[in-house]
Amino acid sequence: MPDSFFASTKNRKRKRSVSTAEGARGAKKILRKGKSSSQDTKLTNASARRGVRGAVDEELNSDRTDSEDGGIDDIDLRADVQLETSGDEDEQETPAEKRLRLAKLYLESVKDGLAEGEFDAAEIDRELISERLRQDVLEHSGKVHLFVADFYDFTSTSPLRCRGHRFSVTSAVASNDAQFLYTSGKEGTINKWSLQSGKKIATFYKQRVSKGKEKALPQDIQGHTDEILSLAVSCDGRYLASGSKDRRVGVWDVEKDEWVKGFGGHKDSVSSVAFRKGTQQLYTGSFDRTVKLFDLSVMGYVETLFGHQDSILCLDALRGESAVTAGARDRTIRFWKIADESQLVFRGGGKSAIRELLEGGVFEGHEDEEHVNGVEVDGPKSNKGKERMKEKKYAEGSIECVAMIDETTFVSGGDTGSICLWNTQKKKPVYTQTLCHGLHEIQSSTEGLVRTPRWITAVASLRYSDMFVSGSWDGDVRFWKLDQKLRSFSLVGSIPAPGVVNSLQLLVLPKGALDNASWREKEQLPPTKSSVQPALLVVGLGQEHRLGRWLSVKGEGVANATTVHIIYPRT
Repeated sequence: MPDSFFASTKNRKRKRSVSTAEGARGAKKILRKGKSSSQDTKLTNASARRGVRGAVDEELNSDRTDSEDGGIDDIDLRADVQLETSGDEDEQETPAEKRLRLAKLYLESVKDGLAEGEFDAAEIDRELISERLRQDVLEHSGKVHLFVADFYDFTSTSPLRCRGHRFSVTSAVASNDAQFLYTSGKEGTINKWSLQSGKKIATFYKQRVSKGKEKALPQDIQGHTDEILSLAVSCDGRYLASGSKDRRVGVWDVEKDEWVKGFGGHKDSVSSVAFRKGTQQLYTGSFDRTVKLFDLSVMGYVETLFGHQDSILCLDALRGESAVTAGARDRTIRFWKIADESQLVFRGGGKSAIRELLEGGVFEGHEDEEHVNGVEVDGPKSNKGKERMKEKKYAEGSIECVAMIDETTFVSGGDTGSICLWNTQKKKPVYTQTLCHGLHEIQSSTEGLVRTPRWITAVASLRYSDMFVSGSWDGDVRFWKLDQKLRSFSLVGSIPAPGVVNSLQLLVLPKGALDNASWREKEQLPPTKSSVQPALLVVGLGQEHRLGRWLSVKGEGVANATTVHIIYPRT
């Protein structure tokens, strides 16, 4: 029989945790079974030996002192003490006790992370730890938990205006700690701004491509060579990602203000980039109809996702392993489940008048209105009928932008000027608001006054809250509030934004982040005991749309600039 010292760790742990009484009980159970007497005798003797060995080991362990010489037996016994303890925890610990033990460990780790400064222990236990735990639980739930839209005042704001691009601003994003702002323009440059002083502190210029025999390879070019269409900042504020018309995804180290790497692989312009919240995973969408996933922790490519039938114009992601994309003229929104390698397809809600007529839907719900089966009907609801018929004649041709509200809810905007609210549990929009930014009027020599809806050029949400914003070129950024059941939304306010709104970002302003900013009006600081934090709105404006030159807006106050607004809670 082999020596117990050379047995495996697992076997040693099981043998040492069995007492003499347990060995005797095991022997009695075996004797009760109807097996041969010789086999019973062997099993009984083995069980008894295990029980006696366990008792002897426990006695040796208790009699051992620190003054004894350290031999091989001492090392063996020292290991047995630890193994026996862990074995008792695994075998005798109930699920409730295990949860309690893990919760205590988590609290200790949180306290260690928060107690680096000079804090009072009671204050940490009462405020900091409880707030941290509450925030972690709510964010990881992936559901809307901030109902704050009713508490903000949208009337008085003093924006920071940043002008540093020759052409239209295509994207503008602020870091999560609200210390820096990054903007990109059609001329191919990226500017880095300080939100404390409002001044430009760095510029990443467009690179010139040498022509001739000594043409530089793409991997040797330290920057972009064409227009930059989209920007995204990692949650830790270390990396800035950029998508360009040169078909590359750029990664910048904004702490050192230098180029890190350029990812190829896309066969057309990279229109949108987004980081997964809390990680360094990067999603990119392109005109080549694919979504690619990169991991910046190892600076490597992960995978490519296929499904769209037209260019991807917008992409968004939150904490979960999922992303949502807008597919332009294929009129679909696709919700990508990365871990499952699957996708959900949501088709746009707008239909043409001919299709409505063929499907019989043109007379649905209009029995009391102007026409019923071709017969005119007079009544008090005839005006409503005309309005509904006018709204139905705008067919949705393209879905331009999309933004996630929580892990299962998102909103989209298209060229009909409508904003749709979606949920992953339904294929059709939960709610649709038409003509959100009004009608654009053009005087035609042949047709007279032509009215077309202003399409939605950008949307953004305050993450996990009941508030989101939309932009067009009517001169305003509009704030919308979701109802408690996430079934509809309504307009709650607007902020002036002259020009074409090419980019929007909305985030909660961290406590004390911009208290000392030179451009912030001190008299508008919110009360210190307010439960609602101010919000930061970043608006990228231009005279042209970020993807083309088919739209040009000129007038008083219209400029290629970025405005930063602080939305204060009501006092």
